[in-house]
Amino acid sequence: MKKINYLNNKDILSEIHKSKSTFSSFTDDSYNQFDIILPSLERINIRTIAEAKRNKAKRLGLQDYDSKKAQGIKVKLAECEVDYKKITKQELIFRIMTFDHIPEEKGRKKNPKTIADTRVKLNFPPFQHWKFNEHDDLICIGKSHWVGGMENGYFSKTEGQATPKLANMWIKLCERYATRGNVRGYTYNDEMKGQAILQLAQIGLQFDESKSNNPFAYYTAAVTNSFVRVINLEKRNQNIRDDILEQNGMDPSYTRQHAGEWESYMKREAEARAKQN
Repeated sequence: MKKINYLNNKDILSEIHKSKSTFSSFTDDSYNQFDIILPSLERINIRTIAEAKRNKAKRLGLQDYDSKKAQGIKVKLAECEVDYKKITKQELIFRIMTFDHIPEEKGRKKNPKTIADTRVKLNFPPFQHWKFNEHDDLICIGKSHWVGGMENGYFSKTEGQATPKLANMWIKLCERYATRGNVRGYTYNDEMKGQAILQLAQIGLQFDESKSNNPFAYYTAAVTNSFVRVINLEKRNQNIRDDILEQNGMDPSYTRQHAGEWESYMKREAEARAKQN
């Protein structure tokens, strides 16, 4: 049986990148693709430049390989490798994680602990793209949550959107999770799926590529938490309903009745063992 590609990190990362780019502005459309992620401009040095060159060479090699495979050309990955030493530093794009272009929002949190707590709340960590010009000077060529030019543009967090393909991935992940044996039997399975999809829509772009390259695990953890949250809420509501029914002399749910029978059985067994001893 042919293996079906369900979801993989490579495709998810690609769609996350495309989605974040719709919220961003670049001096040239080709500058949206970064080669390395750094916390500040001060971290750009000989070592990080060499790492960025290797990352770019690997990405270009994989793109060439995938392109030839799509055309039906038989080729080995080694034949598509790019020599990173031939890449100049002027070709590199550095993604710098920074809040410098994000407006302040004082009072958003009573006791701010990070710089993010003092700025406008965003749907994903902000960044800027930088590169070397022909004079070896670093220039800003892109900003997230931005519209227009780098100097005459303005901040905006509502201009972009998640790509339809990424949204379909979120839905597919939730639907697949809902078929697991430990959750598929609940009568409120559809409600759990709906809550999980809503959760992914809210935090889906918050995945930080600088810390991990496994968005599938990040999304799965979020979906698991959403399902567990709904289950716990429904159980609390069921306990309240059962308490009200018992207070009015009516039979509670079968779950409560069976739980009571089991507790009584275990109590009788314990008393019997105590008498034997």
